[in-house]
Amino acid sequence: MFHKLMASQSACFYLNPPIVINYSNPKSFKKMESEKENMKDEETVEMSKQKKLGGIKTMPFILANEICDRFAATGFHANLITYLTQQLNMPLVKASNTLTNFNGVASFMPIFGALLADSFAGRYWTIVIALLIYQLGMVIITISAILPQFRPQQCPTQENCKEASQSQLWVLYISLLLTSIGLGGTRPCVVAFAADQLDISKFKARAKSWNFFNWYYFSLSLASLTALTVIVYIQDRVSWGWGLGIPTIAMAIAFVAFLVGSPFYRKAKPEGSPFVRVTQVIVAAIKKWKIVVPVNDKLLYENKELDERISRDGRLVHTNQLRWFDKAAIITDDDTGLVSKSPKLWRIATVHRVEELKSIIRLLPIISTGIIFVMAYSHQSSFTVTQARTMDRHLSNSFQIPPASMAVFGVIGTLISIALYDRLFVPFAYRFTNNPAGITCLQRIGVGFVINIFATFIATFVEMKRKQAAKDHNLLDKPTHTIPISVFWLIPQYFLHGVAESFFHVGKLEFLYDQSPESMKSTALALYWIAIAIGQYAGTLMVTMVHKYTANGSGRNWLPDRNLNRGKLEYYYMLISGIQVLNLVYYFLCAWLYTYKPLEDDMKSGEDGDLELVVDKMVVDVTNGDDGNERKEVKST
Repeated sequence: MFHKLMASQSACFYLNPPIVINYSNPKSFKKMESEKENMKDEETVEMSKQKKLGGIKTMPFILANEICDRFAATGFHANLITYLTQQLNMPLVKASNTLTNFNGVASFMPIFGALLADSFAGRYWTIVIALLIYQLGMVIITISAILPQFRPQQCPTQENCKEASQSQLWVLYISLLLTSIGLGGTRPCVVAFAADQLDISKFKARAKSWNFFNWYYFSLSLASLTALTVIVYIQDRVSWGWGLGIPTIAMAIAFVAFLVGSPFYRKAKPEGSPFVRVTQVIVAAIKKWKIVVPVNDKLLYENKELDERISRDGRLVHTNQLRWFDKAAIITDDDTGLVSKSPKLWRIATVHRVEELKSIIRLLPIISTGIIFVMAYSHQSSFTVTQARTMDRHLSNSFQIPPASMAVFGVIGTLISIALYDRLFVPFAYRFTNNPAGITCLQRIGVGFVINIFATFIATFVEMKRKQAAKDHNLLDKPTHTIPISVFWLIPQYFLHGVAESFFHVGKLEFLYDQSPESMKSTALALYWIAIAIGQYAGTLMVTMVHKYTANGSGRNWLPDRNLNRGKLEYYYMLISGIQVLNLVYYFLCAWLYTYKPLEDDMKSGEDGDLELVVDKMVVDVTNGDDGNERKEVKST
């Protein structure tokens, strides 16, 4: 059989079509040699240019864009529940579900943005196009906030209010859809684009990656803090025209800031659709489903030149998990001719391409655990803001905190935890783990889950206390009256949610960037946003079901449309807390079973390269000693 014949030969096929040189013609030979030298010179010049591009000098432009972008997005979305309920007179549950649904759309769009970036346009042009679309959406809703014909008559009593007409709602829906499409282009690309400038994927830069993701999230949180204090105050106290106009101007500044840095960016070219490669592997495996996978993985097909453009940081090494997909890399008698000429990728795939698919599949369980995390706080911007609106928000006799600005304390929790993470938490954790990073990414995500459960649990008791105060002062049937209980009772849950986000999101971003295949960074981050989208829709489904099935004979339910004082919001929080505990158990199981991707990195040393295997944060250096015997050296990463 062919497999037995190949057992005695090298498993790696680095075959190219034969080059025929006419040595009898010296001119032809010299011309060919000259062309080769020119090609080498061009490659050297191109590599030299790439080295000069990127680096820390690009960070001011990218971070300026992201800071303005986050400032605009937070100022736009943070208080929209107030705009929908008080300016467009939408019922609370309908308004909450509207925002959650469009947030879900915005989180689903990154998969299309990643497809565009990785397959055709590249990350740079995808970001540029997305920023323009987002800008258009913000301009539309700003105009609708300024012109009165786009809004119904105001209803200060919040009783028997006339809702916005369908045409008025369509203006809202179009603007939200455009902003969702814009976010779909920026979310999967900006983080990866910034990391590309610093070359974080390289082993030697891994020590920088943790700090990069910390400071990236810190900068965005700082922008959110400013928006939640300044923009929300303008929206509540000045006008919605200015309240939405300023974020629109900030978005325009973000676009300009990103364009100014264009001459300095390292712009990686798209290397073909990762979805096509994944599909090719699956199809090739299906075609060979009857063939038994050989025990010796050296018999599987490899082609270094074919994978060169998608494995510049090193090729993925074969793993024994998900071995069914290895069928795609089996070389059959029918494949021998194809391999020696040009492989048909719908019939045979290299080990690297098979491992790309395996890497993404291994990430899916970890990514899916974020669905419940998002569902748990998906309505924090609606129900919690409504709670705050009924509470005493006075800082002085003349100044009240806007309800949506209470989210500031969540951002403060995020900023404090990120600022203290490297200085206090990492040295403390190092004493117990001996890990230079303190804890692993998976452990950091798990800590975020635990803190989020405590935050939701505390929210239950705060709501019980708020309703008891309303009952004591006979305000249960007066939803527009202020209940004599300080709004600062909401600070602990906001603060803990912010701390949980710093652990969960920063850990998840770094984990996905580190563990995703080199050519599928945007795709992996898009999957992260899809999990968030599913979490948003799960939150909508949960609220809808609770609203429907908890209704009693008098029409009251846990989540009423107008009077939250007569609801049972604390029961909803208790339900969410229980679901999160079950999700935490599921996450621990996924993290325990997860296998880190193995990466083969050719480190050049003189003429002979040293072969490194990067496995689970450790580097195994396989070289030949002076005696000709194999020597292994373990390096800590």
